[in-house]
Amino acid sequence: MRYLPLTNDDRQAMLAKVGASTIDDLFVDVPEIARLNGTIPDLPMHASEMAVERHLSKLAARNLTAGDGPFFLGCGAYKHHVPASVDHIIQRGEFLTAYTPYQPEIAQGTLQMLFEFQTQVARLFGTEVANASMYDGSTACWEAVVMAGRVTRRKRAILSSGLHPHYVSVANTMAKFTGDTLVTGTPALTAEPDTDALIEQIDDDTSCLVVQYPDILGRIGDMTKLAEAAHAKKALLIAVVTEPVALGAIKSPGEMGADIVVGEGQSLGVGLQFGGPYVGLFGCSQKLVRQMPGRLAGETVDAEGKRGYVLTLSTREQHIRREKATSNICTNSGLCALAFSIHMTLLGEAGLRRMAALSHAMACRTADALTNIPGVELVNDHFFNEFTVKLPGEARPVVRALADKGILAGVSLGRLYPAEGALANGLVVAASEMTTQEDITALAQGLKEVLA
Repeated sequence: MRYLPLTNDDRQAMLAKVGASTIDDLFVDVPEIARLNGTIPDLPMHASEMAVERHLSKLAARNLTAGDGPFFLGCGAYKHHVPASVDHIIQRGEFLTAYTPYQPEIAQGTLQMLFEFQTQVARLFGTEVANASMYDGSTACWEAVVMAGRVTRRKRAILSSGLHPHYVSVANTMAKFTGDTLVTGTPALTAEPDTDALIEQIDDDTSCLVVQYPDILGRIGDMTKLAEAAHAKKALLIAVVTEPVALGAIKSPGEMGADIVVGEGQSLGVGLQFGGPYVGLFGCSQKLVRQMPGRLAGETVDAEGKRGYVLTLSTREQHIRREKATSNICTNSGLCALAFSIHMTLLGEAGLRRMAALSHAMACRTADALTNIPGVELVNDHFFNEFTVKLPGEARPVVRALADKGILAGVSLGRLYPAEGALANGLVVAASEMTTQEDITALAQGLKEVLA
């Protein structure tokens, strides 16, 4: 029996307060096709626990997981090796929390970790400061756009065509409620992004220019010109990094003039985990720090002169800022941020650079193997661990056919951009230090058979 504490009068009073006549009015933003009328078809009304376990296990066995065979998926979530020590350490009592510490006197371990996490992210991104993490890369990207609007007092943001479409989708959803105007586009299958065309879109009403680095096709562009063009119009440059391991090999966005750098930290310490939970990274220049969402952990000394850690800046709605808060982000991804920080600490700078070099080397081998197949064309030869190839036909059925062979070949651009026929033949392929020569050989052989 369900416990329903509210009466009909209670519900009507609440609906009247928010200006809705019925419960259904609260779901008008959900497309009609996505709504369910009545019960779920073919779902039994009840079953025993054992029967449910057997049924769900049978369904799960149909999945092809990342460790079951050759794996070349990327596009924002990457398969890297996470040492077993990461999982061991995050379960220690000093750290085990997924939430923000409020009482520094009993949360010194977590606060010190967050302080070190911020230092690592700032050095990785080339920014002066970084916060104590966000939910994930896509929401961090949107928070950066809103932050740029506060700083510039403008409402027009330009999102590069090379920005991950899921990040664009999140931004479009949120912009409905803020009144921001987003200028977006879709990428072309070219070796280099069209920097000049992007610069031409910047005007006196532009709050920010958002550029992914490397972009959705794996292309690595020099953002220096973009930063100069944005700053000339008093706009901000926001860089989005979905593969932080790349920054062990290529120049950081901060070095090229990015004002805000955000990204997804999943690659370090956090497994693929069926798409989450992940951890958002956020860094910026010192002069923008008070407009940064989330919170900052800081180092101080106590009354006895001993080192201690506190929440230095927390411009959130639950604290004294309230309606003046920079964001309604209510927590940080503490446990995932801890895993990221531990993995980074275990690697060190030399280890991260080595990991990046191995990932790049395996991607180069993969690209060479695929481009030896007749009809397969490499779109961009300037990449880190992810590149795009153009197949002689639509990529989606090819990906499905290779999955039937136990090979996860990559992400078809037709899946990411279903309405863009010009991208249907594109396939984004990612490799890492976990990719083996046997994996590459299997992918190349499988693709050759499917295309034959």
